Order: sequence, then structure tokens, then C-alpha cells
Amino acid sequence: MSRCLPPLNAVRAFEACARSTSFTSAAEELCVSQGAVSRHVACLEEWLDVKLFVRVHRGIELTPQGSTYFRIVKNALDQIEAGTRQLKQSPDEKRLRLKLAPTFAMRWLIPRLARFHALYPKIDVQITTSQKPADFGYTANFEREEADVCIYSWDELPSGLGYRRLLGEELLVVCAPKLLERSMPLQTPRDLANHVLLCSLNRPHDWQAWLAAVPEAEVDGNSGLKFENAALVYQAAIDEMGVMVALHAFVEDDLRAGRLVSPFPIRVPTKRAYFLAYHPGRPKPARLETFEAWILDEAAKVESRFSLPVGSAVSRKNQENTGYSDQQTI
Repeated sequence: MSRCLPPLNAVRAFEACARSTSFTSAAEELCVSQGAVSRHVACLEEWLDVKLFVRVHRGIELTPQGSTYFRIVKNALDQIEAGTRQLKQSPDEKRLRLKLAPTFAMRWLIPRLARFHALYPKIDVQITTSQKPADFGYTANFEREEADVCIYSWDELPSGLGYRRLLGEELLVVCAPKLLERSMPLQTPRDLANHVLLCSLNRPHDWQAWLAAVPEAEVDGNSGLKFENAALVYQAAIDEMGVMVALHAFVEDDLRAGRLVSPFPIRVPTKRAYFLAYHPGRPKPARLETFEAWILDEAAKVESRFSLPVGSAVSRKNQENTGYSDQQTI
């Protein structure tokens, strides 16, 4: 029995138009003319006997039937893409593909990677960074995004994957020592009112969280300089631009080396933690088992100086009733 399928080139053109809401952008993506895309869409509409798009002032919009069809087509093409990537990739037992939050990569993992490479020189680590984790509701994203494992900070764990807890979060105030030499002193938290507060737009509540533990500070945590991501904030603090609330695990080396100082002993834990996430539906390759054991040991060394446990296996059920709410990554 033959399949009842529409013209597949027309389907591909429709999906590109629906995703970009533009015939022009779809034409550029498919390397054809805008007229060709328009003809493909018209052909598909005629074949389906359904209007898929309506023209509006600034472009095109999907009709209700078009929106329904787009969801179906996109899901099918996503699965074809993921399966194709998996089939095309030759088995490579040496390559370990990591997707990480940028600041975790820069401030914590990369300074330690030399130790991992010295222990396991035959494992090739491939790192990509993004502020946004994969769509964990769709586990095929690990194939599509070419990742064996992801590491992000969560206060609510997405379902569908396996997890290992790495690091909890502990907030403390830090700044460059020379800032205190040429600026106002920081003898009490109230003195923060005389300094520029540095903040990441991806972590807008860190100052409020720390100041909530020090109510006598009477400082506006919303003032100061704001940066796109936390990595920029750490560098701005080192460059003497102001004072920041940092994650303890990310500034240990800077505190030891004297690039940063912590003027107050107050450390505030958050509900969040960094987790290593992986696909639970298939066996872990040896390279991932090796990396997991190594990074858990590295995290344990850091958290031995904190008050939070490390390395426990976490299930979705274990995270119920924890009061977790929204997600941030740094």
C-alpha cells in the first residue's frame, strides 16, 4: 500500500516559512528564490485544500490549520534530523561532547581540564557553551545538539533525563583588593551603598538574596552596572569596576591568588545546584563513566569546604516538595 504523502519539497518549504514567518528568510535558508518558495507553498495548499498562511502588513502568519500542521511537520522533521545525525556519526569512543553553561565552563571546569587530560589523554573533550540548555523534554536533542552530557544550574530539574548533583551554590561578596585601596572602605555591609554593584542579567536576584540575609545593610540591590552574563561580571570585578555577589566555587582560585577579596564572612546558600544531566535510556559509554567519576571527585573536593552534600544520584521523585521554582543558568 503506497503512502499518501504531500510533495516533500513543498513540505520542507512550508516548514521553513512557518519557522521564520518569512518567505524571504525561507528562500535564503533553502538556497532558492522567493518565488520558488511561494510556488511550493501554493502547491502544498492546493494539495491539502487548506489555506496555510495569510498575508499581514509585515509578512505572513499561520492560519489555525497551518499552525496545527506546522507542529506535526516540525516534529517529524526534527526526528528525521536527529536520526540522520546519529546515523552519519561514526562511532568515536574517544570523543566526549559536553554542553555547558558559559560561566561554569570558564570559571570552574576549564581551569581543571588539564588535570583530566593528564589522567585520561586518550579522551578528546569537545565543549560547547550556551546560556540555554537543550529541550530536556525531548531527549533526542542530545543527538541533534551533539551532546553526551550537559551541566547546568537548576532549582527545578526537568523530567526525562538522568542526573548527578555536582555543586551547590553559595553566595558571597567579592571585589578586587585595589578597589578598596583607591575607593571607600568596605568595613560593614552598609558601606556597599558607596560602591558600584555589579550584576548579571541572567542572575538578577543574587544581590537581593545576599542582602536579605543582611537586613541591616540597607542597600538597594537593584542599582549598579548590569552585564549580559555572569562571566562578564566576574571579569569586571577583577578589573576593579565594582563589587559583585559571586558563587564561592567560582572564585576560590581568585581568592587564593589575591585577584579578589571577600570583605565580609557572610555566605548565603541558595536552593539551586549544578547538575550533570545525561540520557537515561541507553548505557553510558566508558568515556562518560570516566568523566562523571572524575568531575564528581573534583566537585567533592570543592564542596568539602561547604556545608552541602555532593554527588548523590537524583531522581525526579526525590526533587518533589522541594519548593523549587524557576530556572537560571550562568
